[in-house]
Amino acid sequence: PFCMQGREVGSKMRYWLTLISGMLECLCFAGVVFGYTSLVFVLKEDQYFSELCSNNTVSNSSLVETGEGQDEQFSLVFTIASFLNNFLSLINGYLFDRFGTMVTRLLGVSLYTTGTLFVAFSSAANSLMLFPALSCIAVGGILLLMTNIQVGNLFAAHRSTIITFYNGAFDSSSGVFLIIKILHERGISLQSSFLALSLCSIIHVARTFLLMPRTHIPYPLPPRYTYGVNCGQADSYNVEQVKRTKEEDASGQGSSGKDETAKSDETEVENAEKVPSFRSCVLSWFFLWHLLWLSILQLRHYLFIGTLNSRLSRLARNDPTLVSQYTNAFAMTQLCGVLCAPWNGLILDRHKGKPRAPGETEQDADLRSSYLSLFLTSLQCLFFSICATIPVLPLQYITFILQVLNRSFLYGGNAAFVSIAFPSRHFGKLYGLVMSLSAVISLLQYPCISLVKGPLDGDPFYVDITLTLLSVLVFIHPVYVFIHCRRKARKTKKTKQSSPSPP
Repeated sequence: PFCMQGREVGSKMRYWLTLISGMLECLCFAGVVFGYTSLVFVLKEDQYFSELCSNNTVSNSSLVETGEGQDEQFSLVFTIASFLNNFLSLINGYLFDRFGTMVTRLLGVSLYTTGTLFVAFSSAANSLMLFPALSCIAVGGILLLMTNIQVGNLFAAHRSTIITFYNGAFDSSSGVFLIIKILHERGISLQSSFLALSLCSIIHVARTFLLMPRTHIPYPLPPRYTYGVNCGQADSYNVEQVKRTKEEDASGQGSSGKDETAKSDETEVENAEKVPSFRSCVLSWFFLWHLLWLSILQLRHYLFIGTLNSRLSRLARNDPTLVSQYTNAFAMTQLCGVLCAPWNGLILDRHKGKPRAPGETEQDADLRSSYLSLFLTSLQCLFFSICATIPVLPLQYITFILQVLNRSFLYGGNAAFVSIAFPSRHFGKLYGLVMSLSAVISLLQYPCISLVKGPLDGDPFYVDITLTLLSVLVFIHPVYVFIHCRRKARKTKKTKQSSPSPP
């Protein structure tokens, strides 16, 4: 008993170490690509794509010395990176479901390190290296986030809060490029900063082997579950192993004396065999409305981030000091994403610990709590889009705050909803598919940017108006979830009333 108690204490300690180290990993590395606005400022000073500058600009400041061609090229780098960040999530999700955490993380660390090394060894003479570099950093970062989302399974009562917290840390990691910008102004070269990021990959590899499972963290969590490197025997959980044990028992090869734990595991496998198929999940209204919801909101954010530098330059009339001030303000607000996201998790987990309605399953209760989160996220995006549309420079401070708040709610809510509405065995594939399909929609940002640069003469007002009107459509999703939950509750109530009472 004493030994067993010690192992349980050790497992709990490992759970907390995994949680904290995962938060730091997401906060410092996973989503750095979304701090691209700060990086563009540095790249312009280092004369990247300077050959595309207009010949008629005369100024000693490298920031002012930019042409439309240079801005468009920087926007294209971000467009491709953000597209691959989501589009390849389908393949990444399949790899995660099929091969487990270790293989997925090692791939992610390899891509991330390759990207940071590409930036470290790039220069103005070979500016095109930014295309594969930012893409590798983006895809590697989303792989790190995807493998960390399952850490919420270790803390069932706070599962959605942890998932949204990790997504908030992912958003806040965009502040890393602000730190690189500040260091660059202090004389630290871009190459040195990215070499330091490359060396940090040693930490990611160590965490992969010591504090993460080889396959997946199950939900709900089995008793005395452990993972990683162990000195003693581990109580690990593997569905495939339980299936094999079940087959052996059926053929008479297993021992006759099975304890209650084995029976419980068999029941778990039998329940897993009854879950909806991947195809039925994809063709459900839940998935289709969620895809529309994510695609529109994500397009609004991507277009805002991808054009922010040129937008600020236009509103500040190419004053480099003013542009730098607002760029820093935007990057600073991004750091607050990790503080905003848990509020969404608390909304999603607000029913935990409370008694459920008669006949209501845990999934029904989780879904019932999700429509408020979806509605608030949609409302935030509408307000953010309205503020971004108004061409007043001081108002952009409010726009920055609304953007980081909405972005934190968006991606945390996305991951949490997929984990709530669909079976856990399909999480990686469904999460990857919804991100991939939304990435295809996000490609519309590039024709929008070309439209602004060309016919609209650099003024994004009409594009912003169109996207604001389009964002009204996202309210369909929370309304549909609300109606579904009401119908299911009425159906459960009628079934309970019509069922005969026990003698």
